[in-house]
Amino acid sequence: MVHELYRASDLPVMQNRTFATAELARSCGAADVVLVQDEATGLVYNRAFDASKLVYDADYQNEQAHSLHFHRHLEEVEGVLARFFANRSLVEVGCGKGYFLEMLRDRGYSVTGVDPSYEGQSDLVVCAPFSRELNIRADGVILRHVLEHIHDPCAFLREIAEANGQGLIYIEVPCFDWIIDHQAWFDVFYEHVNYFRLDDFRRMFGSVLESGRLFGGQYLYVVADLATLRVPAGDFAPVRLPPAFEAGAEIAAQALRAQPQRRVAIWGASSKGVIYSLFLQRAGVPIDHVIDINPDKQGRFLPLSGMKVSSPEELMETHPEGALILVMNSNYLSEIRHMTADRYSYLAVDGDRHP
Repeated sequence: MVHELYRASDLPVMQNRTFATAELARSCGAADVVLVQDEATGLVYNRAFDASKLVYDADYQNEQAHSLHFHRHLEEVEGVLARFFANRSLVEVGCGKGYFLEMLRDRGYSVTGVDPSYEGQSDLVVCAPFSRELNIRADGVILRHVLEHIHDPCAFLREIAEANGQGLIYIEVPCFDWIIDHQAWFDVFYEHVNYFRLDDFRRMFGSVLESGRLFGGQYLYVVADLATLRVPAGDFAPVRLPPAFEAGAEIAAQALRAQPQRRVAIWGASSKGVIYSLFLQRAGVPIDHVIDINPDKQGRFLPLSGMKVSSPEELMETHPEGALILVMNSNYLSEIRHMTADRYSYLAVDGDRHP
């Protein structure tokens, strides 16, 4: 039995895939989200999810390491790893483009990677989805921002445990409690089938050595013993979404409609910005720019909305002083204000409320 929590229709199947033309972007795949909580395990997931719709390849762009703030987050993650994995062999399952893997190797870690979207030439990364048939084993496993994409997370962890035989695992995922507390409706998308709370992992593993929150509370992490993996058991708190969560997109649209002469830009062309800009477009709210510092996204177009991604320099050339920038992630607000010489009005949509 499940309890339904939230619905959203016609979202991009892969919100971090960009396109060469607006036409290709608008015609890309769409799917629904129906968030439910399982009444037996307490886990929250998208009941409408179909993994066969997702294809991770070189066109998938979710690299955040262009930001100095995000680099500081990776430094904090490495500090956790140093407490448990020093002088041990590691495998990073879902290493992306390999930035964090290379950072670890530069600091003396013995680490290999697995990821189907890897674009580099390193012999230390297998460009494929993880499976036990790869015969990759290590003393420890790193699983950063992967488990939220996996249709059956317990089965996937079990496959890792059986493939690896033993060892510790570092898991990092978005924090669903943070999403709820900040009414971040734009942090729910098709590509994330699972939405975790810290207690989920405490019930999923018999032995959790360390756990907590990172990145301003937006991420949660655990270091756990793979040998103690189990089906989530025990009492759990039922999820309650505030009424404003489902109405959040319309509340934002109404606030912007009340200022029809104001120029508006969205800063952040990753998951949050893709969903936010799409909902505003569907509500008839014009957006002048979508900005991202990732050069691999600039000049390309966002799924379904077809909005073009511009560079900060392009924004500065055309966005008038005092115009509004909707900052998709408050972690980057100070960085963005510095990059734009503090010449605009800024609204962090995950912390502030629309004027």
